[in-house]
This record gives sequence, C-alpha cells and structure tokens, in this order.
Amino acid sequence: MLHKFGKKILTALTSMAILLVASPSVFAEAEAIPGDLHSKAIFAVGAMIAAGLAIGIGAVGAGLGIGTAASGACGAVGRNPGVQGKIMMTMLVGMAMAESIAIYALVVSLVLLYANPYMRYFLG
Repeated sequence: MLHKFGKKILTALTSMAILLVASPSVFAEAEAIPGDLHSKAIFAVGAMIAAGLAIGIGAVGAGLGIGTAASGACGAVGRNPGVQGKIMMTMLVGMAMAESIAIYALVVSLVLLYANPYMRYFLG
C-alpha cells in the first residue's frame, strides 16, 4: 500500500519538477512590453488569480458543508430510522443552501474575469 502511494507521490513530484524547469522557456519574453500593456497584463493576471481563488475556496466551503450535512443525516437516520423522511428533507434543504455558496463564488469569479468593475479605475 505504501509502495503504491510512494510511486504516485514520486510521479507527482517529478511532474512538478519538470513543470518548474520548463516554465521559464515558456514564459520568456521575445521583446519588451510597453508600460501600458504591462499594467494591463498584470491587472488581467491578478483578476485571473483572484477568480481562481474565489471559485476554489467557494467550492471547498460548499463541499465541506455538504459533507457535514450528509454525515449528520446518516448518523441521525442510523440512530432513529423512523424519522428518515423529515431528516432527508432537512438534509436536502441544507445541502441546497451550502451549494448556493459555490454558485455565488462562481458568479464572483465570472464577474472578476469578464465584467470587472475595477478595470476602469486601474487602467483608465
């Protein structure tokens, strides 16, 4: 079992090392970028990173909430199977509320990528 995980970890570390070694040649600049384009590129990269963090953290929060709700519902049904219908309904409502957090995070990330309200303040 440990050998199998060790092989997967070694593969992942090797892939990351190759990516780190190869990335400078991929991102090398052929010519200098003018100042205005440089600030636009930095702003766009910042917006992309923020959008990725927004959807990533939102999805992790929703996943934890849904997992907690399902775990609690399974434990409650295991203790008292007679109230399965009420527990199931409450669990589904709770899961829907937790999933709405992921949808809000998706909306925020899409706004950051495509309709960024701060673009006119930073880029003029």
